[in-house]
Amino acid sequence: MSFPYGSAAPPAGQVSSSNNALPVEYMFSQIMGAVQKSQVEISDLRQECADLRLANASLERQIREGFQQNGNGNYYAGSRIGSGFVTPVPGSPQLRAKSPFLSPHSVPSLVAVPTNHFPSPLGDNAVAPFQLGVRDIPGFYVVIPAGGAGTRLWPLSREEHPKFLLDLTLKGRSLIQATWDRLLPLSSPLRTTVVAGPGHVKSIREQLPDLLPHNLICEPGPKDSMAAIGLAAAVLAKRDPNAVIGSFAADHMISGDDAFLSAVAEAVEVAKKDYLVTIGIAPSHPSTGFGYIRLGNKLGIKEAPNARLVSSFKEKPDARTAAAYIGTGNYRWNAGMFVTKATVLLDLLKDYKPQLHEGLEKIAAAWDDEALRQAALNEIWPELEKIPIDNAVAEPAAAEGKVAVVPATFGWDDVGDFSSLADLLPAESNQPRVLGDSSLVLTEQVAGGIVVPGSGRLITCLGVDDLVIVDMPDTLLVTTRARSQEVKRLVKKCREAGWKQLL
Repeated sequence: MSFPYGSAAPPAGQVSSSNNALPVEYMFSQIMGAVQKSQVEISDLRQECADLRLANASLERQIREGFQQNGNGNYYAGSRIGSGFVTPVPGSPQLRAKSPFLSPHSVPSLVAVPTNHFPSPLGDNAVAPFQLGVRDIPGFYVVIPAGGAGTRLWPLSREEHPKFLLDLTLKGRSLIQATWDRLLPLSSPLRTTVVAGPGHVKSIREQLPDLLPHNLICEPGPKDSMAAIGLAAAVLAKRDPNAVIGSFAADHMISGDDAFLSAVAEAVEVAKKDYLVTIGIAPSHPSTGFGYIRLGNKLGIKEAPNARLVSSFKEKPDARTAAAYIGTGNYRWNAGMFVTKATVLLDLLKDYKPQLHEGLEKIAAAWDDEALRQAALNEIWPELEKIPIDNAVAEPAAAEGKVAVVPATFGWDDVGDFSSLADLLPAESNQPRVLGDSSLVLTEQVAGGIVVPGSGRLITCLGVDDLVIVDMPDTLLVTTRARSQEVKRLVKKCREAGWKQLL
């Protein structure tokens, strides 16, 4: 047999014939496999394009608002250009908000350059910033529970306008906006979900215009963190069975974005090993207002060199016990941040709280149909157990060696009372901190404390130290920093006395 010049002869033993030719069915299946693979790749490309379009639209909106706010087109003036996607800082006193209450039109919009972070070869705990780009973690979904009335910050924080909607640092961004800014580089708007009550949905939409409608989960009533995070996990597990979720409260303050983003990325790596992972904060003082995490043995995971097992969770201690914890060096603050596979969380919930698990699964199964969803919520939600995620799954799972912790070094505060809020605000030596327009506060021989001139009236203080004065148009609160944790007792008394409209 001869072959035309330039053509290749088939290998020996594979000369074409009707007896040994490849079956048509086999060839067809190979072609279909290649087509299906191409379709998957095209789908991935479309998803990436959608992510880029959203990112570009958000950046264009920020730049446009920056021009409008500054007027001179210099939207980088005074912004904090550095590592991490940090909360924007006003560039001049003229841009600084005069009130902790924000509206969509009063928020200065400055642009910060996004940053990628990669582990440094110089050490396990070091990170090297890489300018430009976004540090997206594929398959990672951010969940932001936005609940709680913030009663210890009353009358500044109210049930209809809780602390996560307030700008408590006067930098032009509320706590939930700062949380969004901080986490956005890891997940993009497509994979960022907020869980909130019906009374806060409108304000959240105004403050987070890039939040996608189907990523705002409305819970009918407060059921504590397990129901809120569990519902988000059940819904996201239906959308993506391989989803790794991270829950981060809407009303906490964090400093040190590099360390925060690195800790979250490390926690994701541990979560991929089927652990429930929390992030432990290095304590700066023996606080009696936070829970504690006792560190266990190192896990020895290459991608997460700092990760350890959780030996146990400890409730809020007294001062002597807290000091003893810190003295050992084996304890971290429990900030309530959890990272895990959505399916792992649901499995733990099924083991420890089967009725709560069953109810959330039923709601999630009906979630995509609005009528069925509402019917399921009306029937099931009121009967769900009200319990924190720590008590529901974290503590019992830790006893079985299923919970890990990533010790972190970033600054953290839950802004739980006016005393902690005062520590976060700048002040002149021997002067009270002022949250609002400082020209409305005049003092003589006054040291420490915090003043909130929310009514617009002049506040004068003479010879009183460490007071908390919150002057709102309808309410005046006066107490001391030492007793600021007890403000919630006044809220209870107001409710009992018939002043519910002021809460």
